[in-house]
Amino acid sequence: MSGHLDQPVLVLNRFWQPVQTCSVRRALKLLFLGHAQVVQTEGEDRFRTHDLGSWVDHSTREIVADVIHTVRVALRVPKIIVLAMYEKLPRMEVRFTRRNVFLRDKFTCQYCARIFTENDLNLDHVMPRDKGGKTTWDNIVTSCIRCNTRKANKLAHESGMNPLRKPVAPRWRPMFGMRENATSDASWGYFLDPDPGTVRLSA
Repeated sequence: MSGHLDQPVLVLNRFWQPVQTCSVRRALKLLFLGHAQVVQTEGEDRFRTHDLGSWVDHSTREIVADVIHTVRVALRVPKIIVLAMYEKLPRMEVRFTRRNVFLRDKFTCQYCARIFTENDLNLDHVMPRDKGGKTTWDNIVTSCIRCNTRKANKLAHESGMNPLRKPVAPRWRPMFGMRENATSDASWGYFLDPDPGTVRLSA
């Protein structure tokens, strides 16, 4: 059951805009407290919202694989929840941190293209600091220790080392920063990448 409780859930504000992700454990706590409702993601009543009582009823209608058993009931694992009161928009930029650079570059050295653990990675200034380079999204890349040492404070043409991809600030996404082994559910696509032809804005 603990595996289900750690799965990611997409969180929508009360205007149905994606703001972040949380664990199933956190989502169920918000549901029990009445601070959120579960969004149904399948069937004819897709996008119907459920409070705790109706989610319990919905969970008993058919047998599914992703179920959490409590002492009294069996609950389907929620994929999406909508908050009852929260209406703030998410911060639409990713905070510049060491880990977020690694996440942007998928823990891949931008010089040798090998994947490393976080402990075996460094940050490299494409334009060295002693030559005016700044510590910003567009001048920092993920580098393994060996490549970082080899490049040192040389320019790209001096070291013959160019990053695999031009460094840029990553696009903000609700799941940015999720654990490496976490994956988004297919049902999230409607909110993360809506089809302009099928989505209408209310007046």
